[in-house]
Amino acid sequence: MSIVRTGQATAEDGVYLSWTVKGNGIPFVCCNGVGVSTFFWKYIAESLSDRFAILTWDYRGHGDSDRDLDPLNADMSIKRHAKDLMYVLKDAFPDYDEGILLIGHSMGCQVNLEAYRTLQGRVLGIFHLLGTAGNALSTFGGFEYSPQVFRAVRRLVLKLGHRSNQIIHPLLLSPIAWPFTSKLALVDPIYTKYDDFIPYLEHLATIDMRLFMNAIWSIQEHSAWDLLPQIECPVLVIAAERDDFTPISCAQKITNTIPDASLVVLADGSHAALIEQPEIINYHVNKVLKRLSLLND
Repeated sequence: MSIVRTGQATAEDGVYLSWTVKGNGIPFVCCNGVGVSTFFWKYIAESLSDRFAILTWDYRGHGDSDRDLDPLNADMSIKRHAKDLMYVLKDAFPDYDEGILLIGHSMGCQVNLEAYRTLQGRVLGIFHLLGTAGNALSTFGGFEYSPQVFRAVRRLVLKLGHRSNQIIHPLLLSPIAWPFTSKLALVDPIYTKYDDFIPYLEHLATIDMRLFMNAIWSIQEHSAWDLLPQIECPVLVIAAERDDFTPISCAQKITNTIPDASLVVLADGSHAALIEQPEIINYHVNKVLKRLSLLND
């Protein structure tokens, strides 16, 4: 049975950040998507925690981390999350300054790239799942006007103030939320289990929508495209055929720009492929780990 440790790191501004480590060995750091807590990493943890120390953690304003934030003025930038990760690593592995592995989903890919700027020589490999390298709304859904549409939605949510929570939170918790999500193929209705996805809706219903909108806008303002040619470790990029959030073209551009990168495209997968096709993802992750001599056959 894998050993489980939990704790709370504290950033320089006093915000506390909740973390959990399952297993022992080289740290395998998991960075969540926006509005998501740690539940999407369950299959990665089950697969690898007998050989690695799987670190999951919550961004400020998310999950079990500090929620006492000003929804209008809290810093929810990618650079802030990457800086918070440094505090988490130091708290979770206080005497460890050797190699680590980074895996990110959606926004977590951008957080990992920004963290790489600080960690660089310590990063043994990066696993880039269903995300881009910056300016994410510019390619959202393949719709060129996505940033303008989202800007208008964000402006409306901020104008409504707390009333936006009173309107949106009940909808996320209503009986129609899951059928609506699966019917529109925002997740794959065949591969996605209800019990795996419903925690996302429940968690999102606890986040102030103003904070959430500002967090989403941060993925548009951030860019690490300039960093990609400088990345020296192996990078596995995983995209999904039916990802309406991050098109395959982003994954192709990333793969073509990083010197040592490989691309896997999941057939029929959506943006939630992390919980839809975990066996296939774990298989390709294991292939890279074997190449790095971190995993035996």
